[in-house]
Amino acid sequence: MTPKETIGYGLDALVIFRSLQNDPVIRSLMQFCHTDRTNLPAQIRFYSAMAAALYEKTDSLTDYIKTLVLEHEQVCAVRAGAGEEIPDAMKQCLYTELDLFERIAMLTPAHLQAEMVSAVPLPVWSVYKIDLKAAYEKRTADIEKCGYGNFAKFHMFTVNRSGEIIPVEYPDPIKMTDMVGYERERHEAEENVLALLDGNYAMNVLLSGDAGTGKSATVKALANTYADKGLRLIELTKDQLCFIPQIMDKLCRNPLKFILFIDDLTFSEDDPNFGTLKAILEGSISARMKNTVIYATSNRRHIVKETFGDGNDKHENDTVQERISLSERFGITITYSKPQKQLYLEIVNNLAKQAGLHMDEAELAMKAEQFALCKSGRSARAARQIVDQLLILQNKKKESD
Repeated sequence: MTPKETIGYGLDALVIFRSLQNDPVIRSLMQFCHTDRTNLPAQIRFYSAMAAALYEKTDSLTDYIKTLVLEHEQVCAVRAGAGEEIPDAMKQCLYTELDLFERIAMLTPAHLQAEMVSAVPLPVWSVYKIDLKAAYEKRTADIEKCGYGNFAKFHMFTVNRSGEIIPVEYPDPIKMTDMVGYERERHEAEENVLALLDGNYAMNVLLSGDAGTGKSATVKALANTYADKGLRLIELTKDQLCFIPQIMDKLCRNPLKFILFIDDLTFSEDDPNFGTLKAILEGSISARMKNTVIYATSNRRHIVKETFGDGNDKHENDTVQERISLSERFGITITYSKPQKQLYLEIVNNLAKQAGLHMDEAELAMKAEQFALCKSGRSARAARQIVDQLLILQNKKKESD
């Protein structure tokens, strides 16, 4: 059997990594390996298709295969992440396939071109020596921080209409070190996340208070700051609360830690999602998991809009108390209030320094206060907006000079 045939039949026989047969680089390589050397047009087509798919990510075949294999969601990774034993037969199959992929990772263009009789110049790629088994074992040892599948490739996610978890390719990059003010509030939110990452009991958190004070930014900053420690964020809308049980079923064996993030949470009268969230927080829908917490933000302290005066049972104390008590079902409630003048200007000045905005401090303070008046009050959001606005003007002035 020729080396080309060995690789081709080896890829045909994949078990642990079988779904990688659908990867465009692997699929093109398989087609090349199964093409007779007398069929030069087909050989060129599959060789070039392999290079084209590779070039979309990198020019290093070794890097590509390494990432592909280490991040793949397969049965051995899932078992390892869940702390389960891997049977010997399965382990032997895993090592056999890792040996095959190691060989592919070091497959040079010359190796494939030697199977062809062609004077046509063909694309090339780079390779280097790699011990893929050692890399896999190291990755498995760090699986609580690295994860597998899409959770290894991304750290922020949304949910689609079917309840499927969808990665966010370009998330807001804000980190905790970028934020100014509200140190006490951010510290409380952060300490709860650190407990989660340490495998200790963490509570569901409600961040409530005035709009534009940085509640949502705090949650996203936590996800960015601790992504390399194994933290992932999944954002849901209020209408997607019904998907939380199936999401938790998906996450229950995962070694990573997750924030289920519900932004701008407010319920109107007779909202069916009210009962869903109440049941989730009480734990009656899905068992409480040590790797998942809920972080919700709301501009209202008690989440439910209370209206009175139409003569129905809204006036009854027990009904009102039930609605108010929803916020109490969060283990931690952190309140963000509009900043006073000193804190507001501190936020503006720090954001201006981060952005490279050069302006006299007194003039900056005057413009920031004027902007706050137009925006109906001081807030962290207003601070960010005035700095962005002034930065644009500064850059325009530089261009015109």
